[in-house]
Amino acid sequence: MIEPFNDEYFMKKAFSEALLAFEEGEVPVGAVVVSNQKIIARAHNLTETLNDVTAHAEMQAITAAANMLDGKYLNDCILYVTLEPCVMCAGALGWSQIGKIVYGASDDKRGFKKFASNALHPKTEIVSGVLSTECAELMQEFFRQKR
Repeated sequence: MIEPFNDEYFMKKAFSEALLAFEEGEVPVGAVVVSNQKIIARAHNLTETLNDVTAHAEMQAITAAANMLDGKYLNDCILYVTLEPCVMCAGALGWSQIGKIVYGASDDKRGFKKFASNALHPKTEIVSGVLSTECAELMQEFFRQKR
């Protein structure tokens, strides 16, 4: 039997958030945080809207999830995000002790793997490449329109 709530299912929910960002003129990155097979936080980039360079989707999702759980540690949670987290977000995710990160497209220019591969908590599981084509194409279309 196919598990209805698998990584692809939740990545599609993160992708929906990325589409909202795209429509708002934000870099199209979306994220959801899942606990016990339920989405407890949804977010997308808000750096332009809030005029805040730290308002990445992951940062917004971490804050929302921590508020929902009434605690700062997300060790029993999974973050689904459409783009590989940057160094800033990886650091915050490390401090949150997130249990698992699933991301879509890799970020060869600014992704944490290139600059800070040890930023995450040692127990954090990482899965990459879920819906990577769709996530990368949305990013490419966004920047194509900006040029």
